[in-house]
Amino acid sequence: MTLEMRRLGSSGMEITSVGFGAWAIGGGGWAYGWGPQDDEASVRSILHAVDAGVNWVDTAAIYGLGHSEEVVGEALRRIPAVDRPLVFTKGGMIPDPARPFEEPQRNLQPASIRAEVEASLRRLGVERIDLYQFHWPDRTGTPVEDSWGEMARLVDEGKVRAVGVCNFDVALLDRAEAVRHVDSLQPPFSMIRRDSGADVIPWAHAHGTGVIVYSPMQSGILTDSFSAERVARMAEDDWRPRHPQFREPALSRNLALRDALRPIAERHGTTVSAVAVAWTLAWPGVSGAIVGARSPEQVDGWVAAGSTSLTPEEMLAVGRAIEQTGAGSGPVHPLTAEARR
Repeated sequence: MTLEMRRLGSSGMEITSVGFGAWAIGGGGWAYGWGPQDDEASVRSILHAVDAGVNWVDTAAIYGLGHSEEVVGEALRRIPAVDRPLVFTKGGMIPDPARPFEEPQRNLQPASIRAEVEASLRRLGVERIDLYQFHWPDRTGTPVEDSWGEMARLVDEGKVRAVGVCNFDVALLDRAEAVRHVDSLQPPFSMIRRDSGADVIPWAHAHGTGVIVYSPMQSGILTDSFSAERVARMAEDDWRPRHPQFREPALSRNLALRDALRPIAERHGTTVSAVAVAWTLAWPGVSGAIVGARSPEQVDGWVAAGSTSLTPEEMLAVGRAIEQTGAGSGPVHPLTAEARR
């Protein structure tokens, strides 16, 4: 299998169209954890993805309160330097270690950003981060111009290679772009959560900003074996059962959409997971999709998305299935997104 390569905007980096997402391998014990996770299984999953051709890993300081970055760092130490994947991480979510289940502070003050970059460099065991991203917009009152100016300085100093943002709206993107080019944007995007296709993804496409979408399988719903029974069995510190998309009435609509993908998956000789991810990659402006895995077998479930192209007819069929099931929100097809602009 040969994974498709795409440019990450104008950053100069070429990335595989699918990347390894390290949210879940941060484990449980914090506000947005996924329950218990075996670290050795996590390392094997990263190594398996790299062996399959994946050339980037996306993590964040908040995942497991630093633990995900430590696990990624351990995996990097087991990979020969010439084969190491690009490392993307994120900052700006500051937890209270004494209250790990409380909402982290969204802090993009320049001094805090710099301290987080230094901590991430240590945990990852690297000399430079390939892509450093703001995880969420600031809530301390810090102007984005001040925050983004600090990111520009970190690039100039060689601590990070490129800089991006996650979960920004168009207004914030415009303000950041006026200070320094935004190399990448990371929005939520899946067949269920489609709103980014109407605004920020087209903005990025028009401005030469790379887009790496997160949760393209809607955190597990758009996978072959997902079920309501699985939700009921999730650990107490797994965030998903508390989310509306994992509860009725949305869950039944989402699973009906998942089932509608099975004929497309059968035609391609692949999984529903791969079809769900390939759908996000078919949107103009999308450079890559971040896909999580907690085991090597889960990597095998989605890696084929990096070499799967949906036909125009299949894209229309997915749009019809979305409309019939009533799953999620946002434009159902790239052409409908263009018509809204």
